[in-house]
Amino acid sequence: MIAPAFSWPTRVYWEDTDAGGVVYHAQYLAFLERARSEWVRAQGYGQDRLRREFGLVFAVRAMQIDFLKPARLDDALQVTAELRDCRRASLVFAQAIHRDGERLLTATVRVAALDAEGFRPTPIPPSLYEPLKALETPVQDQLK
Repeated sequence: MIAPAFSWPTRVYWEDTDAGGVVYHAQYLAFLERARSEWVRAQGYGQDRLRREFGLVFAVRAMQIDFLKPARLDDALQVTAELRDCRRASLVFAQAIHRDGERLLTATVRVAALDAEGFRPTPIPPSLYEPLKALETPVQDQLK
């Protein structure tokens, strides 16, 4: 397993921006989603493995976002994802987007564990819950 702190690089392309070259607000959701997906993959549990081996998918249940400063066309961004809380049927992530060390956005994202067949809430299996629980980041250490 890798350390709980995770950073995923991305660049802003035309398709991410409005006519003025500023990142469209909804595009930040895609950046956050990709970073969470890559965090899960880096832990050894890609989305396909979660579905096949655990019968589990995660879906966003709630999100709080603070837009602090805009990202612009061609900016190189770092999107962080840290597991704040591993609960029996959900995960809570603290996320941020930075450009050159400057924080542009912060987010708290709750994802619910769902049965892959029926898309109903389900507990995270113990064989997955315990390793994830061990990756929780204490609140005071998050998003530095």
